[in-house]
Amino acid sequence: MSSSPVPWEALLAEIARGDQAALAAFYDRTSRLVYGQTYRILGESGAAEEVTLDVYLQVWRQAGNYDPGRGTPIAWLMMIARSRALDRLRSSGWRGRESEPMDAAAAVAAPAQDPEEESALAERRRLVRSALAELGPGQREAIELAYYHGLSHVEIAERLGLPLGTVKTRIRLGMGKLRERLSLLD
Repeated sequence: MSSSPVPWEALLAEIARGDQAALAAFYDRTSRLVYGQTYRILGESGAAEEVTLDVYLQVWRQAGNYDPGRGTPIAWLMMIARSRALDRLRSSGWRGRESEPMDAAAAVAAPAQDPEEESALAERRRLVRSALAELGPGQREAIELAYYHGLSHVEIAERLGLPLGTVKTRIRLGMGKLRERLSLLD
């Protein structure tokens, strides 16, 4: 087992050149994260599996569009996953479902990874939970509603009974704090 970091950018470059083996390797190493994200948003395993496949189809088609100046390959992938899941959520009218707590996705079964990758992911999850816990309750709730439940700023304002500007400010400030805290991950 190698202790060197996964060459994410190199894998994306190979995928952009049409290398199916690179896509398979990328999928094997990241599908658990993508599935967890889509399941957390959609709350239904069948839909999460479909969206996960859609995400990798988009990666196959758009790997050449990845811009390292805008973030890490994993951040790019997770943004695709989040966007596709929210698109599915909005198109399906699933808005009224009861959402599970964020930690529920950690228990979702997905393809196993090697112990080193699993340890790194567990540490990343711990740091994210810790960073979220450091936010004030108003910021944390607004961010969770936006990013884990797919609500728009207007929907969050209506649900919380707050002015739209307050919701936007809470999300912006909270995301800034998270970005600062999580900058240690990269």
